[in-house]
Amino acid sequence: MEKIYEVKDLTFRYPGYDRKVLDGASLAVNKGEVLCILGPNGAGKTTLLNCMAGILKPSAGEIKLCGRDIRTMTEKEIAALAGYVPQLHTPAFDYRVIDFVMMGLAPRMGMFGRPGLEDEKKCMDVLDSMGLADLAEKSYLDISGGERQQLLIARAIVQEPEVILFDEPTAHLDYGNQHRVLGRIKKMAAEGYSVIITTHNPDHALLLGDKAAVVSRDGTITQGTSADIVTEVILSEVYGLDIRIRYIEELGRTACLVPGL
Repeated sequence: MEKIYEVKDLTFRYPGYDRKVLDGASLAVNKGEVLCILGPNGAGKTTLLNCMAGILKPSAGEIKLCGRDIRTMTEKEIAALAGYVPQLHTPAFDYRVIDFVMMGLAPRMGMFGRPGLEDEKKCMDVLDSMGLADLAEKSYLDISGGERQQLLIARAIVQEPEVILFDEPTAHLDYGNQHRVLGRIKKMAAEGYSVIITTHNPDHALLLGDKAAVVSRDGTITQGTSADIVTEVILSEVYGLDIRIRYIEELGRTACLVPGL
């Protein structure tokens, strides 16, 4: 199976700090897979994602994207293969929604290239497929947080990457929008995208299936199938709670449960 990402023995330390955030971390993601990355606050989930996106430079180790060492790649080359959806985006300028989405075309344009009518149509098609076409002419500053998160996904899709990295995409969304974003992520995997998502919620790994990984406080990573990783023993240790995994017949799925307060 084609490997999209390979991370081997990754080490990262922020300048001025003795503690290694990541220490010998390794993982792999194949084409069309969803990988949910779990872990406690401060364990290094976002740091890992930023290293994989080329935003941060590791102290040691290797990251390969579609078989290429990202150290040999330009930012534009990385962006053409890996879309990045941050957990929160506050724009510096007031764009039309359609213009914001068209920014996703930048990695595939020349230095002086400008989007044309076909590019705008392509972006409108993506918005229409996500049920967001009615937002196209609105100001990006005037829409809701849930709509912005969906548009960040639309912008990443327009890039036509091989993989999309999501940093806690539901962290600032209400319950309904959380469910819609997760549904969109699952649909993207079915369409052939590889997806990597960091999350604090183990239920997300159960809902999305495929693979899961845990970033431990010592900076290492344990990876496996969701069934292997999202267990009572592992989650209880990670989060310091007496966690239970139960099949809920009325819902037709397995869920992660915690005791009452």
